Amino acid sequence: MKTRHFITGAMSMLAMVGLGAQPGLADPEYGSAHPPASGHACCEEMTGHHGHAADHLRHLLQHQQAIGLTEEQVKKLKTVELDYDRARIKADAEIRVAERELLALVEDEKTDLSVLEAKVKQSEMLEVGLRMSTFKARRDALAVLTPEQREKAKASHEKRMQEMRSSPEGPTPRGSH
Repeated sequence: MKTRHFITGAMSMLAMVGLGAQPGLADPEYGSAHPPASGHACCEEMTGHHGHAADHLRHLLQHQQAIGLTEEQVKKLKTVELDYDRARIKADAEIRVAERELLALVEDEKTDLSVLEAKVKQSEMLEVGLRMSTFKARRDALAVLTPEQREKAKASHEKRMQEMRSSPEGPTPRGSH
């Protein structure tokens, strides 16, 4: 009887892990399997989505004159952007590979649960690393700005968010601001 409950529990766990691995295979260019909690791009960073740092950097660079950036600041922001892109692309690839490996392990009924757990933890730690690189890029970008420039950038961002909220068409695609 105990063996039967254990096998039923193990199969249920395998099914849940298998279903949980599926969203990791979603192509980020065609949408994500995890919707943002708030419904708009400004808070995606906190929900595990990583476009916000890139959007923030792009916004700063697109509005460099309005914000009053110097050539040196623009150069530093472009370096931060490139470093973040490198880290994000590498981490995204590593996460996708780990999720594919997990899926293969889940499909093999002989795979020990401890092996599945280790692979799940590996994938989640890669995700943590990606989120941390997002936070770092945002802080690195803000460190380049003067307090006055931060205020100008913040006001510009708030204006953009207000426009998005009041637009009858809803939010515009990322990168268009």
